Amino acid sequence: MKNTWRFGKEEFDYIREVLDSGFGSSTSGDMCKRFEEAFARKVGSKYAIAFNSGTATLQAGLEAAGAGYGSEVIMPPLTVMSNVFVTLQQNAIPVFADIDPDTFNIDPNEIEKQITDKTKAIMPVALYGLPCDMDPINELAERYNLCVINDAAEAHMAVYKGRPIAAMAHITSYSTENSKHITSGDGGIVVTDNEEYAITMRKFGAAGYAALKSGDGRVRMHKDIFQDPTYKRHDAFGYNYRMPEVAAAMALAQTEKLDMFIDLRLEIAKMYDKAVAGCNYLVPQLTPEGSVNTYWTYALKYERDDVSWQEFRKKYTEFGGDGIYAAWALSYEETVISSGTFKKICPPLYDNLTFPEGICPVAEEIQPKLMQFVTNYGSVEEAAPKVEALSKTIDFFA
Repeated sequence: MKNTWRFGKEEFDYIREVLDSGFGSSTSGDMCKRFEEAFARKVGSKYAIAFNSGTATLQAGLEAAGAGYGSEVIMPPLTVMSNVFVTLQQNAIPVFADIDPDTFNIDPNEIEKQITDKTKAIMPVALYGLPCDMDPINELAERYNLCVINDAAEAHMAVYKGRPIAAMAHITSYSTENSKHITSGDGGIVVTDNEEYAITMRKFGAAGYAALKSGDGRVRMHKDIFQDPTYKRHDAFGYNYRMPEVAAAMALAQTEKLDMFIDLRLEIAKMYDKAVAGCNYLVPQLTPEGSVNTYWTYALKYERDDVSWQEFRKKYTEFGGDGIYAAWALSYEETVISSGTFKKICPPLYDNLTFPEGICPVAEEIQPKLMQFVTNYGSVEEAAPKVEALSKTIDFFA
């Protein structure tokens, strides 16, 4: 499947602007700033900071939250490994809370069981485009003085109880990787209403430059200051996680078309809903009343024993489907964790850290059953034969 339908004159025009300007970086150009401002307006946040990935945004969020050596970060086990990796990069400890069997998202009741005096942050994941149950999560955060870093990599423009997802956490992280609702090839952007968090995250992602502001990533605006031999450039620790200007040009154009992309995914999800209606062994991810799932993928549980997951997928592809994606292995079941390879990052902290089977029984039961169907099509007409392939597969195994 090609995604060329996603790109048009707007992307090329903005990229040309960057090239014509001399192809600077975000320390001197203004395309990242324009993307950040447009995205912040779109999702309803005061501040936005662009990064080279949605992984870097999560690590910046942990830095802003003060998660460091020995801190604990609570997260679901059903998510991409980035959540675990950035926690380990901060020399913090990932703590897994089980998921809800119907929404597949982290269960707030399970979060509270994992809170200790070392807990620094809660990292819910809006899985497949569906917001988590944020009210009880925020209540826990307030009660225990924790920071909520909402991983909305797959949930651009999602809504929780009538409110934009960006309004439901201290920090909200998005991805602009190729498969996401908008794309810059690779990239990410993080939003917050807290200026202190914004400054910390921007400096963390841009080598700790002292001149960086909550709303501006440029540092070379005043040559008389910047070129003086007495000038001290860095007042904070940071990495070079900046988004390139040319990627920001694409992301800006994509942001301006975001509503169109979201509307299309919602229409395609309705087509899948219709196809599986009445099929008692294909159970779609539950979207609670008042929430809007923006369907990075259309996910469901496969609840059938007489036909294997693999047999169903094989027949679907024979009927013309694009294939069915499986869920990631649970984070603590991935080889890098189960083998103990991760411990070399910081042996004094991690040598005795283990994640035994059974710590998240609901996730362990559900993960092998999950099926994900593509929603990233250029039109309902392109999606129609893929949805029809699902209907044919259901009929075949009736």
